[in-house]
Amino acid sequence: GLVLGVYSSEKDDDAAQFTSAGDAFDRLVSGRLRALLSLCGSHLKKGKTRIFHGLHQDFPSVVVVGLGKKNAGINEQENWNEGKENIRTAIAVGCRQIQDLEIPCVEVDPCGDAQAAAEGAVLGLHEYNELKQKKKPVVTPQLHGSAESEAWQKGVIYAEGQNLARYLMEAPANYITPIKFAEHVEQKLRSFSNVKVHIRPESWITTQEMGAFLSVAKGSAEPPIFLEIHYSGGANTKDSPLVFVGKGVTFDSGGISLKPSSGMDAMRADMGGAATVCSAIVTAAALNLPLNIIGLAPLCENMPSGKANKPGDVVRAKNGKTIQVDNTDAEGRLLLADALCYAHNFNARAIVNAATLTGAMDVALGSAATGVFTNSSWLWTHLYEASILTGDRVWRMPLFEHYTKQVTDCPLADVSNVGKYSRAGGACTAAAFLKEFVTASHWAHLDIAGVMSNKDEVPYLRKGMAGRPTRTLVEFAARLSQDSHN
Repeated sequence: GLVLGVYSSEKDDDAAQFTSAGDAFDRLVSGRLRALLSLCGSHLKKGKTRIFHGLHQDFPSVVVVGLGKKNAGINEQENWNEGKENIRTAIAVGCRQIQDLEIPCVEVDPCGDAQAAAEGAVLGLHEYNELKQKKKPVVTPQLHGSAESEAWQKGVIYAEGQNLARYLMEAPANYITPIKFAEHVEQKLRSFSNVKVHIRPESWITTQEMGAFLSVAKGSAEPPIFLEIHYSGGANTKDSPLVFVGKGVTFDSGGISLKPSSGMDAMRADMGGAATVCSAIVTAAALNLPLNIIGLAPLCENMPSGKANKPGDVVRAKNGKTIQVDNTDAEGRLLLADALCYAHNFNARAIVNAATLTGAMDVALGSAATGVFTNSSWLWTHLYEASILTGDRVWRMPLFEHYTKQVTDCPLADVSNVGKYSRAGGACTAAAFLKEFVTASHWAHLDIAGVMSNKDEVPYLRKGMAGRPTRTLVEFAARLSQDSHN
């Protein structure tokens, strides 16, 4: 199969405006593609397709897909590069049509941006069907022509990174337990000589005095794991690393503050923070990015049992602060509190944590963007600029003292794990809680609860767990590595 792009015309009577690959193919078939398109009447709108069969012996099926306006660039209103998004969407749609035809290989028009085209193809075809007997046919996308093979390969690596996060998040919680999560990530990193993976057991977590993390883990029969990854890509292994921290609750029942049963199955993806940061490091290693990255993922389940945290219990975090656990379903911040304390051991250039932390974040922004709370404008700028390129957007949220007061005004301990006005500003009070465990001057907390899954909002992702914002984290790391190079 072959997927070709066509730009939308300014006027209805204009001839179809092909990409250079489309033009070349049309010449190859003596203008028949253009003739057939004009016979079909109305111009192809963005993301709409036409399929033609039997035009050329090498490509029995050709899908032509609308790319929207030719010179679409950065859209200030939308905070993304519209041209790149249009390509990702168009190519994903075209590749899925080839898959529906059960054709095992598809060549893809680079559409002037081979990286975006590769991302659209590889993200658009991905589906979790490990446990089904009937699987969709596997389609292998490859670049049509050879002009942009390096950019194409980069796009494939970016998309495979996000697909790894999607795989980890989508898999059932009995398949991805804390230890299995760690082993899966370790296996992905095994081939890289500049990566060390430490799978820390419960005894190590105890010696580190991570009392907040352990208090959540003790409610489950699954033992907790602290996953620690060291990627040494920098010219000097002593250079300050970027530290990624990810919440790794492999299943979240809510604990004693039990969640409603409706939709609870989605809580197998409550380790989305750990999945995205670990996948970002796997991608950074595959790209051989020239910087040092450390990944930290506290992994456990949050279950209701006779040993579980009870509302009103007080636990002690690694930095000595006491925490009143008023709601056992606000457990992610307890894991992160200890992991963030530990992150300060590494003289980090920046600490970035990701977590499916609050339903309030989903209420605030829905699935349009990841909420970012940060004490550093430098860090914010890098994340924001990265997200414009990837189309996986971020939006800055407040870290006001206003919210800090709501978690430090606590009857029994130094800090409460929920704000005293309950649901008001829930994503903001959660961020204020985390700030109590951070002294680094460049720290960002990404609340990814709203972008955890995809229904139909991102057209180049199928329905299911989204693996967002893995590509933005990778692009951010790539920009940081250029920074240190310059």
